[in-house]
Amino acid sequence: MDNNLGKILFSVACAYLLYFIAVIWLVPLQATALALICLLVILWSNSALPLGVVSLLPIILFPAFDLLSTNDVTRNYSESTIFLFIGGFLIAIAVEKTALHKVIANKILTVFANTITGMIYALALTAGCLSAFLSNTTSCLLLLPLALFLTEDEGLKKRFALAICYGTSIGGIITPIGTPPNLILFGLLGQFDLKSIPFIQWVLLVFPLASILFIFLGWVLSWGTKHKQLVIRQTKPQGNLSAEQKKVTAVLLLLIVLLFINSPIQPYYDGLGLNEKGILLSAGLILFLPPLNILNWSDSKKIPFEILFLFGAGFSIAHVFTTSGLAEQLAFFLQTFSQLPTILLILLIAALVTFTTEITSNTALISMILPVIYALGQQNGLDTRLLMMTATVCASYAFMLPIATPPNAIAMSCGAVDVKSMIRYGFLLNLFAILLISIFSYSYWRFFI
Repeated sequence: MDNNLGKILFSVACAYLLYFIAVIWLVPLQATALALICLLVILWSNSALPLGVVSLLPIILFPAFDLLSTNDVTRNYSESTIFLFIGGFLIAIAVEKTALHKVIANKILTVFANTITGMIYALALTAGCLSAFLSNTTSCLLLLPLALFLTEDEGLKKRFALAICYGTSIGGIITPIGTPPNLILFGLLGQFDLKSIPFIQWVLLVFPLASILFIFLGWVLSWGTKHKQLVIRQTKPQGNLSAEQKKVTAVLLLLIVLLFINSPIQPYYDGLGLNEKGILLSAGLILFLPPLNILNWSDSKKIPFEILFLFGAGFSIAHVFTTSGLAEQLAFFLQTFSQLPTILLILLIAALVTFTTEITSNTALISMILPVIYALGQQNGLDTRLLMMTATVCASYAFMLPIATPPNAIAMSCGAVDVKSMIRYGFLLNLFAILLISIFSYSYWRFFI
């Protein structure tokens, strides 16, 4: 039997099994919704079908099982948040096309000491800075060849690759546009009529958290290197920026400045009132216009549309969770934990999301869990936005397994990282991240969100 066919049949079998178990406690419609979501998650995880194909299945499956109409499903594939991400992809394509990422990498590498620890921090921070504004996957793909080029030592290659892989995950949460779960959160805040979190406020809330994690990451990856000598290959000097690189740099700087001054800081400053999704898309489209002329329409073919379809599937799953009553039902099951002290509830959610993300798509997971957390918060008078934000950040911080995040998979694919090492380093990072996020959520975020 073809291996992929076997994976598909296994996914269907798991969905049927879950249905027959779930229907004991749930009404048939809710059990069906849960089974179909299970099917999608397993298909995303085992790669039996291309990511884009699985992400389009809700358009067929949800109407077929009377969960949503076709029109209701397809509306989720045109959420405004998706166009925000298109703008981000266009910027990433321009950065890659002009090789600006190499210039940024070389500049940052020169800031740190020529030691193993210094190089680990340099690579992690470079990856983190890029992934704060570009996709984690793109940042990792662009920088990983540099990490593998820097040294011949296989042990150091592994540490350098992990520095970039983990650095992109850590840095991705710094801005709302840095990683898909952040965008899912902002889309659902709008769907649930909850107050959004301004761009600058988000940065101020999570930047200290990411900074501490960067320090811990460098410390962990530097273990056992005290007596090793670092021999770095010389990277090719970049010289002055080319005209195209200067244009892209100007757009990036203008975008960052505009995003910051557009964000209100209540009660002191109301911001410009511009739509951030429009700002990001505009920045991407400007790169096509003269006199910039950085992108042409053929460059748009590099946009990973399967990721955009994944967003649509995620929003569709969230829609089904709410319309079928599944979110409220699952929230009812979680009532046992609702009376826990706030810090313990936060810790429970952080641990649950972090370790569950290791074996599922973080986008799919956050699409499923946020409606449940919303319902739980509404029913019990809890700080819904705080719990949703905690879960969202934790969804990006799964460091143990290759399937947990795209950067993890990319690091494994380069051949320098083995599963045992990723589990060893990742488990420590998972535990530290869970504890740190819980502390920040309880002692800092809840007072300013």
